[in-house]
Amino acid sequence: MHLIIPYAALADAPVDALRSLELPHLRQLLSQMTCTHRDEEERDTQPSPHMPHERVWARELGWPVDAPLPWAAWAHPNNPAPQAWITPCHWQIGMDQVVMLDPAHLHLSDQESQELLQAMQPFLQEDGLDVHWHSALRWHATASVFGAMQSVSLERVTGANVKPWITGNHMPPGLRRLQSEMQMLLYNHPVNDARMAQGRLTVNSFWVHGAGALPKTHAAQAGSEVTVLDHLREAAVRGDLQAWLAAWRELDATQLAPLAEQTDLHLSLCSETAVHTYQKTGRSWLQRIGAVFQPPDTGRALQALIPT
Repeated sequence: MHLIIPYAALADAPVDALRSLELPHLRQLLSQMTCTHRDEEERDTQPSPHMPHERVWARELGWPVDAPLPWAAWAHPNNPAPQAWITPCHWQIGMDQVVMLDPAHLHLSDQESQELLQAMQPFLQEDGLDVHWHSALRWHATASVFGAMQSVSLERVTGANVKPWITGNHMPPGLRRLQSEMQMLLYNHPVNDARMAQGRLTVNSFWVHGAGALPKTHAAQAGSEVTVLDHLREAAVRGDLQAWLAAWRELDATQLAPLAEQTDLHLSLCSETAVHTYQKTGRSWLQRIGAVFQPPDTGRALQALIPT
């Protein structure tokens, strides 16, 4: 079993808050484990288009993490063509940047989403995109353009400036043009008119993510047992420190407590820029005694996920 915990550390969390965070079951697990893998991004470089928790999951699937991560194709493995997810979203446009707000905050209904897709369909089809409604915030698309596209994770751009990610292979020119055309179409759409009258966020763009075709190595390792514990995401994206601390304590008590006797266990703690993977290993009697008298510092383990 491989447990992945996204947003296990926050870059702006005070050190004192991390040090005072009581996570007894995480501490117990770390006392039985050894860090076997570190994946850390350089602080002053362009971040990866994929989040650390996505990269470690892809690695479990046998995918090369420096290549496109085809999550849409993974959900539809019987279709060999390049595929992608399309998410309707709201861009907050400022003087120097365009910020993607969390699409979940749109509270987009199924009917609204379907009406928007219906209006966009002629233009999508004209550009060779075969798009089908999957859920309010996730439309499934098939097109050859996704084969060479290095799409950027939706989570990577949520709450961030999208401008660095809409150039080159991240957003091919044809898709960028289509995106601009759909922004104009959406501006006066009845769904948005109604939402604006109600004081709600409008849908003024879309994001393409999870693009590509399944790599040949997928079939060999697709059965890996991976569990993503996403309990911390909402508070982390919202920047609510107190809610994040509370979510960590709940996760520790409900999800990590039963794992003390689990023998075949990997645990990946992830921030927005790093992932540290721990594995249960055979430990000498001296190491076991040392863990009893000097248990691991969970605050320090979480702080280590944040670049200095």
